[in-house]
Amino acid sequence: MAGRAILLIVLVLTARSYGCTAAYVGDGGFSVEFIHRDSVKSPLHDRSLTLHDRVLAAVRRSTARPYAGGDPSGGVAEIVSTPYEYLMYVRVGTPPTRMLALADTGSNLVWFKCRNGTSISGAPPAAGGAPVSPVFDLSSSSSYGLVACRLPSCQAIYGTSCDANSFCQYQSSYGDGSTTSGILSTETFYFDDAPGGCVGCRERPQLHLSRVNFGCATKATGNTFQLAGYVGLGAGNGSLVNQIGALTSLGRRFAYCLAPFYVNVSSILDFGARATVTEPGAVTTPLIPSAMDAFYTILLTSVKIGSSTIAPPKPYPVIVDSGTTLTFLDKALLDPIVEEISRSIKLPRKQSPEKQLGLCYDVGVGGATQDWKKHFPEVTLEFGGGAAITLQARNAFAELPVGTVCLAMAPVTDDRSVTIIGNIAQQNFRVGFDLDKGTVTFAAADCASSYPSPPASVSL
Repeated sequence: MAGRAILLIVLVLTARSYGCTAAYVGDGGFSVEFIHRDSVKSPLHDRSLTLHDRVLAAVRRSTARPYAGGDPSGGVAEIVSTPYEYLMYVRVGTPPTRMLALADTGSNLVWFKCRNGTSISGAPPAAGGAPVSPVFDLSSSSSYGLVACRLPSCQAIYGTSCDANSFCQYQSSYGDGSTTSGILSTETFYFDDAPGGCVGCRERPQLHLSRVNFGCATKATGNTFQLAGYVGLGAGNGSLVNQIGALTSLGRRFAYCLAPFYVNVSSILDFGARATVTEPGAVTTPLIPSAMDAFYTILLTSVKIGSSTIAPPKPYPVIVDSGTTLTFLDKALLDPIVEEISRSIKLPRKQSPEKQLGLCYDVGVGGATQDWKKHFPEVTLEFGGGAAITLQARNAFAELPVGTVCLAMAPVTDDRSVTIIGNIAQQNFRVGFDLDKGTVTFAAADCASSYPSPPASVSL
């Protein structure tokens, strides 16, 4: 086990006419494309929706995304529900099968639909690139393996039990009633590195990670799982982040830079040294203990609007989550924020297109709607350890539909008792999560240019 710990992640570089090495240990990390579910690169893209329709749809998914805790007594582990917002490609097995999976910072389990006697139906292939399989055929892979019940990797995941042959089986349910179950397995995963990872190479570099633990799902029910699988990027046992840290020298760290909804480009997801946030003005806040191990939880100490500071009456934990669109706060904190923002905006109020959005304004249509940002205040979030980030107008407000701009914050409810910094607030920030140091780092960035477009000679 120890002998393979450092050298399991290998950067495979294929060169047609340039002298790139055939194999390289990727100590510097790697980067993958982080695709929004409404992007033209997603098979879930709906061409009939306008930009503002898609933002409104994301807001409505956000309000429908319940949270639940794990059950440490065994049985079923109920974890964060979709709707999900971001996707990533993974190639699984030897030879590799290209799979498109949901990616979620609020959950731990990695799993893919498997063909094991009876196949499971999946989503249609995404446009472009190599063919995408909706199901992984384990019988076609020479690197597939099973996980025994006695191993720590089985015991560390909620909802596992032993089958008749003493192999580890799992079952997970989600807040919307969807379920997945199957056999905990090991396999080789391949990741397409970002364009430019190998200078002079004509083809995209690939990294491969051996003996990744994942759920080989022989059953998946509900409307949630339209794609081939699920990549948990959470802070707990079994997540891809923790497995990379355990199997390699890259550490338990990753970062993303979320491109705004209003630009049609992909975001980027970095691992290893590339996840270090070094942009000017970067601020770091400590992670704090969470009620659920998957969550990246930090302390919100106050909110500033102009010269006014609003502080919660007690320590206020919030989750940093890529899969939730809106920011959710307790009503006791949100109400004075709304009151202060209302005093600073001189535009006419407008009825909200979504009941969860309580503060909306009429910004006009046509040319007038393009410069609405100047009418809205900056909102500064202050975190534990003295860190603070300033949300520009497009981080704190969203235009949906055309001419209607609403505060992108909503109150927590009985179904959603978790406070969250959502992905609208995080757009055009580079956000780095470091489990080894126990920190989250933020820095303002141009995320629309974070994922490089491949040169014409690159084969995708």
